Amino acid sequence: MSLLPPEAVEFIGYVAPRHTSEIHPAEGPSIDRDYLKLLAKAHEWGGFDRVLMAFHSTSPDALLLAAQVAAVTERLGLMIAHRTGFTAPTVAARQFATLDQLTGGRVAIHVISGGDDRELAQDGDRLTKDERYARTQEFLDIARQSWTATAPFDYAGTFYRVERGFSEVKPVDAIPVYFGGASPAALAVAGRHADTYALWGETQAQVRELIGRVRDAAAPHRRKPRFSLSVRPILAETEEQAWARAEDILARTRAARAARGVGAAAAPQNEGSRRLLAAAAAGSRLDKRLFTAIAAETGAAGNSTALVGTPEQVAEALLDYHDLGVRTFLIRGFDPLEDAIQYGRDLLPAFKAALAARGRASEAA
Repeated sequence: MSLLPPEAVEFIGYVAPRHTSEIHPAEGPSIDRDYLKLLAKAHEWGGFDRVLMAFHSTSPDALLLAAQVAAVTERLGLMIAHRTGFTAPTVAARQFATLDQLTGGRVAIHVISGGDDRELAQDGDRLTKDERYARTQEFLDIARQSWTATAPFDYAGTFYRVERGFSEVKPVDAIPVYFGGASPAALAVAGRHADTYALWGETQAQVRELIGRVRDAAAPHRRKPRFSLSVRPILAETEEQAWARAEDILARTRAARAARGVGAAAAPQNEGSRRLLAAAAAGSRLDKRLFTAIAAETGAAGNSTALVGTPEQVAEALLDYHDLGVRTFLIRGFDPLEDAIQYGRDLLPAFKAALAARGRASEAA
């Protein structure tokens, strides 16, 4: 799976090693092998292009989880979150290239620099946010050279110095680089390295503005990144039932947080969460069907806004983002397995049918 053509649409799911979400507190071992296998297969059966394996300072290793997902599927692509700074870029490049070869070219890397100083401290990282993004840029400079260089290379940066770096193992094709971050330091890295720039589920106005800024950052490098939107679809047979389900998920989220003794969410340190909270401050229901109340409840700790409605209505809302330039949709549910099955059965076909109908109408016009 190489870099996608500019107009190709891609759907990415989310695979966690156990059953957990805002409304399902984690219980039992940190890895449930049967659940991991079932969730991965549900995404493959449902027609997803890739699945994300996330990174957190206390969670199972994403690269090893991805290897297991690859072992129990046949074509499903792997979007592996990797936090720069803890593995030397030459070593990480060889790890990703090795897995790409073993899986027949199914690997993509989702590069994250870390947006919360408290979480970074759990792994011993004391750099400032701007320093972390500067380190990420050097990491990607070196990784890309490792994947492509035909002779040993040197690199002298602030954070890394490499002498005669070289990797015998190369990817099957170019490994796609997904990247997110909305601060000025993050956008500088995005402009230089992002093949796909990842946004959270913001309002259409916010998405339009941020896409423009990323394109401006990429222009000096003569690059044209793709754009991804991460959102949590909440579906039901009728719009009324879908909104009732959304309110129930909000109530269950509050109850789960109260049961764990979680108080008010701390002010976020990353720009992406701040942008989601700014949207939530404007109202709990925005645009056609963007639901922001769960983001407000959780302090926008990650992908936490939803699109609410029937599969056809949510597909229409996704098309509105498609009109803004989004070509990748990262979707995951609050009932992870059940929702993944429903997305594959109902939402993906509804979106593809609506997009095809729009194409036919355009050709007829």
